[in-house]
This record gives sequence, C-alpha cells and structure tokens, in this order.
Amino acid sequence: MRIAGKGLLDRSKPVAFRFDGVRYEGLEGDTLASALLANGVRLMGRSFKYHRPRGVLSAGSEEPNALVTIGRGADRIPNTRATVQEIFSGLDAVSQNRWPSLAVDLLGLNDLAAPFLGAGFYYKTFMWPAAFWEKLYEPAIRRAAGLGALSGQADGDVYDRAYAFCDLLVIGAGPAGLMAALVAGRAGADVILADEDARMGGRLLSETGAVGEEAGVSWAGEVLAELESLPNVRLMRRTTVVGPYDQGTFGALERLGHHLPHRGGGPLECFWRIVARRSILAAGALERPIAFRDNDRPGIMTAGAVRSYLNRWGVSPGRAVTVFGNNDDAHRTARDLVDAGVHVAGLIDSRHDAPQSDLFPVYRGAQVCGSAGRRGLENITIRSIAGEDRLQTDCLAVSGGWNPSLHLTCHMNTRPHWREDIAAFVPAPGAVPGLSAAGACNGTFSTAGCLREGAAAARAALEDLGRTAPPVVVPEAEDDPYRITPLWAVAGRGRAWLDFQNDVTVKDVKQAAAENFRSVEHMKRYTTQGMATDQGKSSNVAALAVLADVTGRSIPETGATGFRPPYSPVAIAALGAGGSGKGFAPERQTTSHAASLDRGAPMIEAGLWYRPSFFPAPGEKTWRQSCDREVRMVREAVGICDVSTLGKIDIQGPDAARLLDFVYTNGFGSLQVGRVRYGLMLREDGYVMDDGTTARLADQQYLMTTTTAAAGDVMRHLEFVTQGLHPDWDVRLISVTEQWAQFAVAGPWARALLNGLLDAPLADGDWPFMACGEVSVMGVAGRLFRISFSGEHAYELAVPARYGEALFRELVARAEGLGGGPYGMEALNVLRIEKGLITHAEIDGRTTAFDLGLGRMLSSKKDFIGKTLAQRPGLLAADRQRLVGLKPVGAVKLITAGAHLFAAEAEPLRANDQGWVSSTAFSPTLGHQIALGFLSRGPERLGEVVKMVDHLRGVETLCEVVAPVFFDPEGGRARG
Repeated sequence: MRIAGKGLLDRSKPVAFRFDGVRYEGLEGDTLASALLANGVRLMGRSFKYHRPRGVLSAGSEEPNALVTIGRGADRIPNTRATVQEIFSGLDAVSQNRWPSLAVDLLGLNDLAAPFLGAGFYYKTFMWPAAFWEKLYEPAIRRAAGLGALSGQADGDVYDRAYAFCDLLVIGAGPAGLMAALVAGRAGADVILADEDARMGGRLLSETGAVGEEAGVSWAGEVLAELESLPNVRLMRRTTVVGPYDQGTFGALERLGHHLPHRGGGPLECFWRIVARRSILAAGALERPIAFRDNDRPGIMTAGAVRSYLNRWGVSPGRAVTVFGNNDDAHRTARDLVDAGVHVAGLIDSRHDAPQSDLFPVYRGAQVCGSAGRRGLENITIRSIAGEDRLQTDCLAVSGGWNPSLHLTCHMNTRPHWREDIAAFVPAPGAVPGLSAAGACNGTFSTAGCLREGAAAARAALEDLGRTAPPVVVPEAEDDPYRITPLWAVAGRGRAWLDFQNDVTVKDVKQAAAENFRSVEHMKRYTTQGMATDQGKSSNVAALAVLADVTGRSIPETGATGFRPPYSPVAIAALGAGGSGKGFAPERQTTSHAASLDRGAPMIEAGLWYRPSFFPAPGEKTWRQSCDREVRMVREAVGICDVSTLGKIDIQGPDAARLLDFVYTNGFGSLQVGRVRYGLMLREDGYVMDDGTTARLADQQYLMTTTTAAAGDVMRHLEFVTQGLHPDWDVRLISVTEQWAQFAVAGPWARALLNGLLDAPLADGDWPFMACGEVSVMGVAGRLFRISFSGEHAYELAVPARYGEALFRELVARAEGLGGGPYGMEALNVLRIEKGLITHAEIDGRTTAFDLGLGRMLSSKKDFIGKTLAQRPGLLAADRQRLVGLKPVGAVKLITAGAHLFAAEAEPLRANDQGWVSSTAFSPTLGHQIALGFLSRGPERLGEVVKMVDHLRGVETLCEVVAPVFFDPEGGRARG
C-alpha cells in the first residue's frame, strides 16, 4: 500500500518487526499503525465491551482503537497506541482484548447480546439477587475488565525524572508553535519547545501546501534547524505536556526508549516538571468523525488521518477511497489522494452547497447511512433525496469538523467557550495563568492564521517578560476560510458509534437522557462515554451535541465535560520515577555513619535514617550490657549522640510567629530571641500530630524541630497551612534537616567537654536551660541549644553538615577522656523513658493532649489547629486511657510493649481491657523494669496494682501504677 513518490521516509532503510507473531517490514520513521497499513493490515484491535473488530481511526495520540501490547515478559507494555509507537528492528507487538486470536475472537459473542447490554445495564442487572454480587457478579466483572494485561512481574525498566525552567514554554511544534518559538528564540528568551511527536512540524508534515516560497515541511525543517542552533532554545521531541499546575508548573512525559531496540540501560521515560514564566498552547486540533450505522469498521478513518498516512508516511489506507464530510477540509483529502494516483470512489458532502470537483464524483446533500464488511470495510450505503445507493470502497475518510485541542486549558476547572462559526469549543481566556492559546487549538484553522497567531502570542509573552520582540516576517501561506455545516449523527436504525473504545452509541446517549441523566457529566458516567484511555478526544463533542439535540437545548446550554490531567496516559512508574527499591525506601545516613560503623555499632532504621543501636565495648556480649553501660555513662559522666535526624524546618518572615501560634497549641509570639520552647501540634481532628522544640534565632527567624519519623508530615502540614489556609501570610519555610549535623552532649561533664571545643567557653550563668544562639566551634560557625532529651545537663551542638563527621569523632574522643563516649538509640530510649518523655510510641495518632497529661498546653487565649475538635466531650471523658508509668511488683519482672492492662482480679478478655503499654525498658539507674502506658483514668489510680497480659508472648505481670516521670521528677539535673 506504499504510494510511489509520497511520504517523508527514507525507503532505503527497511525495518523488520512482528505483529501477532507475523513478520512484517516497514521503513525507518514509520509508526506501527502506518507500517501495518502499508502491509495491508486493517484489523488491529477489538472494542472493550462488544469485542467488535476495530482498525486505526486516527494518526496521533487520540487513537481509541489500535491499542496493542509491546514486548514480552517483564518488559510488556499494554495499551500502547499503534499510532504513536515507532517501529524498530525487533519490535514485537501483539493485539489485545481478544481470545483466542484477533481474527477469531470468541468474546465477540458479546456483540450478539448488545440489545441487553445498553447504557446502564450493569446498574440494573447486578442488583439482584444481592447474594450473587460477591460470588458471581464481581469476580466475572473483574475478569472481563481492562484491555491489555500487565505481566505480573516486576518492571525491569528504568524511569527518570527531571526539572526544567524557562521564560517561555511552547506546547506543540506545528506552524503556530514553530512561529512562536522562532520569535521568542530570536529575542533571546529561554525557550522550551515541546511536541509529542518524534518529528516536529505538526500538520505541516501531513499537508502539501506551501509556506512562503517553499513546501511547508521544508519551511518547518529550516525553522527547526535555526532553533537548534540557538543556545537559549531547547527542543523536546517525543514529549507530551500532560497537565498544567500551580505557579506556571507543567508536567511533561518524554519518551526516551520506546523507539530504541537497545537502550543500553538508559531510561524508558522521563517525567519532567517544567516551570515556565509564560506559556503558549499551540497543540493544534483533533478531527472528529460523524456517527452513522456501523461506522466503526476497520477501514473507516478520519479524513485528516488519511492525509497524514498519505503525505507523511506514503501509505494509502485503501485502494478505493471514499470521503465523507460536512466541511471544506474533506475536499482537501480527496484532492491529495487523486494527486497521488489513489482512486477516489467519491466524495459525499452533507452540505447542499458543497463545491463540485472535476477530479472525483461529489455527492452533494448526501450522507453515509451504513457500511458493510465484518473485518474490514467493503461497501457503504449513501442516502440522498434520490434514495439510497451502495458504493464499493475499502476505505472511508470521514471529517465531521475539527475540535481545538484545548484540554490543557481545562485542567484548572475552567470550561471552554462554544463558537458557532466553527461548531467547536475554544479555550476560555485566562483559563491557565500565564498561558495563551494560538493556532488551531484556538479555533484558527488556516496555516496563515496559525503563523500569525503564533507570532502574536510570542510577542505578547515577550512583552510580559520585559523583552523586545525582534522584527520577524510572517511568511505567506494557505489562508482559506473554514466552512462547515454541523452534522453529528446520521439518522437511521442500527448502532451509530460515538466512543469507539467503550462502545458507546448514539442510542446510549438518547437512553441516558430518557432516563433523566440529562447533565453531560451524568450522561458521561451512565454511558461511560469519554471514560476510556483517549478521554473521549474524538467523541466527546459529538456525544454532547446528540445530548443537546435530544434534550432540546443548545450545545452551550448543555455544556462540556471536564478534562483532567494527564492529557494522554502516563505510566505510574514514570510519575514515581526513582521510587522503586531503595528509591521507595532510601537509606538515609547521618554524617557520623562511617564513624559509628568503625566502632562496630549495629544500625537500625528510624524514619528511613540509619542510626546506631548501641556501641559495643570489648567484653560486652549482649546489647543490654552495652545499653546499660551507655545509660550509666550519661548519668555519671558525658555521652554523645547524633540527633541530626530530627526534622529541622527554618521558618522566616513577618508572620512566622503567627504561623507557629496557629500550628502549635501553646503560644510562640512571646518567645524571646535566643530562647527555645517546647511545642505540641494537633491535627485538625484534635489528636496529637507531633511535638518538638522551636528556637527563635532572630526577630523573624525560627527553627522548628520535629520527631524523626514525622518530619515529612509536619512539613506537608505547614505547607498546607501557608498555601491553603493562609496564603495571605508573609512567611516562608524550608526543610534544613540535611544541611546541619547536630549532636547531643549530655551528662554532668557536658559543659566541660564543650568548653574545650568552643572558641568562647561557657561561663556560669551563660546559656540557661532552653537557651540558644550562635557559637564558634574551633573556627567553624555553629549553633548551640541548651535542651535535654535525657534529663541530664545537656546541649545540642549543630554545625554545617560537611563538618559533621569530624565533629562527631572529636566529641567522642573528648568524651572518652572524661569517662564517657557515644550512646545509641537503645540508651536514648531508656533515658527518655526514665524521664517520662514521649515519642511516636505514645503519639501514635490515637492520643490527645488530655491523654498525655498535656492539657494545660492548649491555650485558651488564641486559636490553633485542632482546638475546637480537641474539646469534644468524648476526648475529655474521665474514663479515657491516659499516660501513666508502670513498674513490676510481683514475681514476674518483665513488662512488654504492646501488652494490655487489666484490673488485677479481672479476666484478661477484650471486654475487660483497660489500657496498653506503649514503651518499656530496663532502667539501670533504678535497677528494675519500667514502662509507659495508657490506662483508663490512669492519673487517678497512682499506687494501684494492675495486671499486664501479653497474650502473644505468654507473659503476665503485676504492675504498680506510678507517675510517668521515674527519674528526677523536679528536673533539677536538666536545669542546673
């Protein structure tokens, strides 16, 4: 089916590939669709519901029919559009949604049951009997659902993500996009030109018209050559801009390896986040078909696609082609076919005033009302005032008009505007801040008009950017007016198809309206119109036009459905690039990691960070021996612990204190510079989210610390508050967790150790408890905080991360000289349990400030997140399980975390459950086991003996209820 002298491909470069196990040969630059058409293959897929035979409908990413699976095994990629997939040597593609084969699909029996499977049949059928749903209906539906199938194996492909910034993003490289990029590029602006096609040029690649003094495709090539030579312009081929987001950010998917036989370990796709100061949408337009009886047969295509296959790929989709349209553009397809030597059986134009032609028969005022041929088109039925006639043809090129490709302008919930003169929707002005539409996507369908609008949009963007546009001559080109008389569906019996992939017919839309699903959004969901992988790109407008007609409304009154990103399907693996394996759960290491390993410390995971569990000394055989020694070391001398993993968020701005007051339950507006305050943070439902300290470093600068595990959650929480609840506040925040290495220096000799390091030693009275400020550590600028998580006289010393390892080694060496050394997570937990300090073992999402004994921290003088819901009676009930301390008093001395608490004489059943153990440890300071837990009316039961039962481990212990602070309850050691 190759046409001599046509196409832009090099015929000296054949490429072998396979489809459904059969070997074919195409040319370099072919898509799978064009190569199959060149080999006479028209049947490429089966429809979703009825499994009807389907061939290619379009030539681009809007394709609803020709979906195939590429590759085998773990490399299998289902639902690949044959119109987008480029062929390469060794390509192995198979059809899908059929059994046992594409030609003989037994599931095609569904088509015989079509009268019973109309719109909404599932809502009416699967309601009764109710018992059938779980055992029969749901399993059957799940087995039948979907089109292509995943392999079930782990994806071995590599995906990447990247970021780009530019002055101007131009979306689409047709005549409007090329002109816009040329004007902006010559002005020196930083330009990104992105196009989803492998070859830039847009419709110019599919047309024979001239631009200036040369062919349109040649003009496009010269412009692209100039753009590639400009250092300020980046051309991004095979890149689909899938959606606009806030503040000029766009998501874009670049296909890097789909066209390569061997990638050499390179990524298959890259997901870009492009931040653009201004943007121009030049995405062109999509041709829509006309619905008539059996208009879904292989061989029935859009007229513009037929032109594309002819002029770009040198392929005629049929030997005797017929054209059916309601606009002048359909005549262009017929003329191009005749000029290429392809037989045109006739042109059926539904308009009575359609132009005549000497090149082919024109049937004016006629309509195609039916077709025949099971696996491919064989003939069509034409209806006119003279009656019906049958015409032999194996390809029907249909043009129902063009829909501007305005989807990206609707992604921010803006509806498009209807233009009666072109019978199509156009973008609403200002739909996306900073974006303007130009060319066919703006409703301008002549080449000259696209060139003019592209240049004008670029000049406007440059003016907004404060740049001067250079004089650029817009070349002359075809400027014919666009004439159309709308025809959405041909009246008649039988099924006329709208959504080819989901098998939605005109009858389905009418039935939805008859059953009162008159809203376009309700109709969409009732019929599944436009809910396939193509998002109704070729069917939505015709469907809502049918709905408008049957409900007696105009199309603007009926409205349009919303479009959501992504514009075309995006693999989840691309969106989550880098998020598999260690990318999903990365190993985060502190600056002291290597030094800790040098000392033989086993590592444990804490919020993705790897922290030392304990530091074994010679002769120690168990972790308990090391842990007990480290606890005594902190209590009696000095210990060093890396606390860099605590979340650190730098908050600055005039409204920084206002933000802290709003997210913390207690006040921070009164906090003085150079001081630190403990804060409690609630969720909106009144439960505790996190706790931590916040230091005021300067008049408008605070440093918030969070627990290690909640650092990301707190950061997201603050961003939600500043962006969603109070965008008017002048405050900025950034995570600096990894920018600082921070070490706790705890114990009676902590100050003596620091005075050997600090360039200005600490004197008596300096740095009182909860003080902070800048210090110089052996010539390095750092920060010092007088805070304690151990109950001892303690400090936290922070330096830039690049000095972290060196400082840790120096601190440990000096501590060992004073009888101390490093301590790990086990000892850290024992120290904090002895002091009754809480972590996320107690703040597990189910506890309140009242439960934790921190009710006095809920300020009555200000508003804060969670304040109202924290006052719900149920959260203040007297019998709530509240924080207490526990110590064993019976013969069994073991207390286990997670165990449940019961009254001493009660049977250990769920009905008698009174609480649970959250944290437990052996205290070398006290010489026995201690624990923190939650007990019903706990603070009122101090001195009472309760029973701890661990059903899983078979442990039962009698425990005395005590205050949660076991060691130094007055806090004299920490404050002294």
